[in-house]
Amino acid sequence: MDADVTDSAGTPADPDHPAGKTPQSRSQEEPGAKPDAEPDATGPTESEEPGADADPGPETEAKKADAEPAAPSSGESTGVQTWADRPKDGSASRRKRPWLRWAALGASFLVLVSAGAGWWLYNKLDGNITTDTGAAAELKVYEKERPDQVVMDAQNILLIGSDSRAGDNSKYGRDDGGSQRSDTTILLHLAADRKSATAVSLPRDLMVEIPACRTGDDKETRERLGQFNSAFELGGTACTIRTVERLTGIRIDHHMVVDFNGFKDMVDAVDGVEICLKEPIDDKDAHLELPAGRQTLNGEEALGYVRARKTLGDGSDTERMERQQRFLGALVNKMQSNGVLLNPTRLYPVLDAATKSLTTDPGLDSLRDLYDLVRSMRDVPTDQVQFLTVPRQPYRNNPNRDELVEPDASELFKQLREDKPVAVVPADELKDAEKETGTETGTGGDGKPDGVASESPTPAPTYSGSSAADDLCEQ
Repeated sequence: MDADVTDSAGTPADPDHPAGKTPQSRSQEEPGAKPDAEPDATGPTESEEPGADADPGPETEAKKADAEPAAPSSGESTGVQTWADRPKDGSASRRKRPWLRWAALGASFLVLVSAGAGWWLYNKLDGNITTDTGAAAELKVYEKERPDQVVMDAQNILLIGSDSRAGDNSKYGRDDGGSQRSDTTILLHLAADRKSATAVSLPRDLMVEIPACRTGDDKETRERLGQFNSAFELGGTACTIRTVERLTGIRIDHHMVVDFNGFKDMVDAVDGVEICLKEPIDDKDAHLELPAGRQTLNGEEALGYVRARKTLGDGSDTERMERQQRFLGALVNKMQSNGVLLNPTRLYPVLDAATKSLTTDPGLDSLRDLYDLVRSMRDVPTDQVQFLTVPRQPYRNNPNRDELVEPDASELFKQLREDKPVAVVPADELKDAEKETGTETGTGGDGKPDGVASESPTPAPTYSGSSAADDLCEQ
């Protein structure tokens, strides 16, 4: 066998055994070696075929990796790569697929950016909300006189629309030293099974018993009979909540105070709300000028529409409340029908608009709390989102004020307190039904329990009102 066909047992780094030279005394130097064995070689010889049964072992494999390949004999190829042809540390593989590294880096960057943006948006919305810790502390002082919660999981939230003219709201009227009254107050009852929501408007001119309340300068007012919205001016949110609880016997779980700008921005966030007008409107006090017919109101126009009083209808506060209820129903319908509540991208501007002008109790002062509340309501059918005004009539001592119609009002409060159903129908339908059944409503036509016949053995008390499913253009 020619020496230059066989690989050397020594490595190029071994000076004592240069490549191409075989040690003559190997069998004698290594104990246990077979005297007749062929020299240890890394490549196949003419007498060996590749793939022989002999296991080369780890030592021989290492030598194969380090040894220079032998030149093949004439016409014969060993199939062994040269040193230069061997990939080093997978670098050749990486050179063939550089896009994998860039894709991984790009994906990591997008994840970090998305996480950072999401965290920034969350903190922004969360930081928009103002926490009313003063009202919570005040209510704690009077905890013993507050009503107990009757039904677990049901929620009663007091929504207060502030008519403050301070700051950005100054263009809607003069600022009387920063004083404010509750322009709109709604008691929102969410059923424990979240299959219905009932919003009851409380007239601002309703005569009620206002408890002794602590004022902003830490003085205490005396208990009095007064106009409902004066409770907010005297003792703020806590005084209003205690007045409502005394009036209804319903424990208020949470409260929200929203000013004008918050309402406007929410309407703009859903691209406006559609209404129909039987007659054109030109109300300078409400900054509103609209033609008759079907049209979509932007935020500024919507605010004027729900606040207008002197130039629409009979000019009564009761009619204005009904208009507010129908508009809020249309707003809820717009949000649900357009998938706003189910689409985070579309929901964000609505939440941003709401939180900027929102003051809540500590139980609703985080974005997570508000999101959980909205999520719990998103599956409520629009025809079960109901709006009505508490049964009222002109006050016997002053027709410019209101008083409750009894026992109608007490029955309504009892139904809500015990989380039992309440039905609402348009006022004209209720009047027609009452004529057929021979029943009568209280003065002012604000509804009377059981005024509409029902096939149910225990019919729900029925009041005049509307639902979010109603079309404003069919009113």
